[in-house]
Amino acid sequence: MQANIIGWDIGGAHVKAAVISSGKIVAVYQQPCPLWKGLDQLQHAVNAIMQESVGSHFLHAVTMTGELVDLFDNRDDGVKRIIQTMIDLLPGAEILVFAGRQGLLPSSRIEIGHSMAIASANWLVSASFAAQKLGNGLFVDCGSTTTDILLLKEGQVLAEGYTDYQRLLSEELIYTGIVRTAVMAVAQTALDQGKKIGLMAEYFATMADVYRVTGELNEAHDQTETADGAEKTVLASARRLSRMIGCDFYPYELPRWREFAENIRARQIQHIQRGCETRLFRHELAQDSPLIGAGVGRFLVKRIALTLGRPYLDFSELFPAAEIHSGMTTADCAPAAAIAYLAEKMNPAIG
Repeated sequence: MQANIIGWDIGGAHVKAAVISSGKIVAVYQQPCPLWKGLDQLQHAVNAIMQESVGSHFLHAVTMTGELVDLFDNRDDGVKRIIQTMIDLLPGAEILVFAGRQGLLPSSRIEIGHSMAIASANWLVSASFAAQKLGNGLFVDCGSTTTDILLLKEGQVLAEGYTDYQRLLSEELIYTGIVRTAVMAVAQTALDQGKKIGLMAEYFATMADVYRVTGELNEAHDQTETADGAEKTVLASARRLSRMIGCDFYPYELPRWREFAENIRARQIQHIQRGCETRLFRHELAQDSPLIGAGVGRFLVKRIALTLGRPYLDFSELFPAAEIHSGMTTADCAPAAAIAYLAEKMNPAIG
């Protein structure tokens, strides 16, 4: 019986999935999953995706970052409990788990010694897929919470670090994203009406507010509560931004707060661009090698490519053209899409 494939990327705030049928990705999903609140959040997210997904008789391929949330005692505990939850949610299904350079392993063969390879390895499956397709380039996945920056050369991922700690040291992982990141984590000062001003170290606003005010946020990508629990409108976002410098908000001053948001945006782009320049400085890469943009914030990667004088390639262009029956794209959920194709490559009779 023919089986379809679902690639799963289980994060601490979202669950993402990509479905392959007849050799092409036909659906991509993202569900909110505040995993720190409990494993029931993962259960709800997976069940919601399974109810929407097309086809049946699935082979499941899983990668994750959710093991880091403070629900778990440590990464070993998180990896073990996430895998067991998926086994319980998908009874009788074949489940493969991405263990980094060891590839995909059947869930029944996972041992405690595999945990360090499995934990937060989703970046490697996306970057490896891009490297195999393109050979050379700089892979930049800018998501809702983090940004991964990996050098690709001659079909290989030249990663200096593997764990989150190692990749923070090497600047291959930058903890900044376009939705969940607090504004106070992006900058300590900003410009308001031509004057430099300190920002309050308070959780008053997030980068989703910044990009909503600049008009660049795709609302389908923002599945997180606002800092004050209020509505997701341009005016409400501007009001939250005004609190960052101790001001009241008046609707007629919206242009002021748009300019303020653009200044915060510039700070975040500079941070990501420095990370890109660091990787490019350490490895010689031809000027015509592209920046490959993935993640819901890849519009920033496109801007950085322009600044650096390099071509830009959207991660979605690496996949066969297909009609996707959902609101997300393969580039929005790069690890889920990449791991689905890795599973298909291992099982050529499937798809």
